[in-house]
Amino acid sequence: MQVFSDLKQTRNLCENWRNKGETISFVPTMGCLHEGHLSLVKRARTLADHVVVSIFVNPLQFDNKEDLLKYPSTLDADVNILADIGVDFVFTPDVDSFYPDGEKEVEQIDLGAMFTLLEGANRPGHFAGVATVVKRLFDLIQPNSAVFGEKDFQQLLLIQQLVKKFSLDVKIYAEATFREQDGLAMSSRNVRLNKIERSKAPEIYRQLEIIKQAINAGTKDYLSLEQNALKNLIAAGFSPDYVAIRAIDTLLPPQNDTDKKVALIAAKLGNIRLIDNLRL
Repeated sequence: MQVFSDLKQTRNLCENWRNKGETISFVPTMGCLHEGHLSLVKRARTLADHVVVSIFVNPLQFDNKEDLLKYPSTLDADVNILADIGVDFVFTPDVDSFYPDGEKEVEQIDLGAMFTLLEGANRPGHFAGVATVVKRLFDLIQPNSAVFGEKDFQQLLLIQQLVKKFSLDVKIYAEATFREQDGLAMSSRNVRLNKIERSKAPEIYRQLEIIKQAINAGTKDYLSLEQNALKNLIAAGFSPDYVAIRAIDTLLPPQNDTDKKVALIAAKLGNIRLIDNLRL
């Protein structure tokens, strides 16, 4: 497995593969890898001749600079894990090389109103930062496919919209949320939960399951379901940003019973912000 941070080396390596007619599948990450990330890498392994993983904590997508500074870094361990599961190349750029004109000078990508909702409303600028870094990574690596997790559901929609807007020749694959045994969605931020917070954290998934069961049983009063989940989360010690039942394609409130739906929750537990979702 090769590991380097230089953009020119990265471009040359990927071009060499493509010139030989070999395919590339790509998994972008911010490191601190867990089993959820590895499930994406394993899927990528089945899709192409070569797997590329990037590890880059992108400052453009952090609306809270303190959160950026506290984001966990385990680069050496991450690289060892990726070597063990058959990754061909790990790209580990630094901020100065990736944004040579300075991060504040980067022209960011706005993908429209859908991304001002939910996470977009609570984290201004976040999705523009995500779209910008992923577009740059796609342009550099030019993968045939890329794999993303459904835990960041709105982000997945963003990537699909990015590909459509710029007519990118990359197929996007989505992998189901990888969970701990108690239902907590795996996240790099989970390592920052203390013991008490970790014991409470699965309540988010429990509330999503309650919503799903109620809708499966015929409940159509989505607002009441959202409000009950909010109350239950607050009682459990969370500070919720939102509980939302939305149409999958638009992330707007469902207009009819036949709309495919998803329930999404974002809530703080102590100083840690957790998100999760469940297709209904």
